[in-house]
Amino acid sequence: MLLVPVRLAPSPIHGLGVFTQVAIARGTEVWRFMPGLDLDLDPAILGTLPAHMREVLTHYGYVDLRLGRLILCSDDARFMNHSERANTASDTSADPYGVDIAVRDIAPGEELTTDYTSFEGQRPGM
Repeated sequence: MLLVPVRLAPSPIHGLGVFTQVAIARGTEVWRFMPGLDLDLDPAILGTLPAHMREVLTHYGYVDLRLGRLILCSDDARFMNHSERANTASDTSADPYGVDIAVRDIAPGEELTTDYTSFEGQRPGM
């Protein structure tokens, strides 16, 4: 669940992106897994679904390499785009799902980004 106010808008990175509505100080928690709101699924479910639903879940969700679980955010966090110079990073020291933290000050209106490879490995086409 996103912990800061955001809006969706076209992204110069890809499709839609998540843009903060407020200034975010370095070290601020930006996202945290919220049981009952976000989904933690057995990745084996993908084999039981029609192709169009597999595509949706693998596009908007990710298989966490550490947990071996398919994670799907229910809010706009699913639109966070990848960047090799992301402005957020996951801290797994206190939460098995990780907590996304701002790695630098983020200005209002700036797109929130994360490095997908830090929790799910390399995606095809990246």
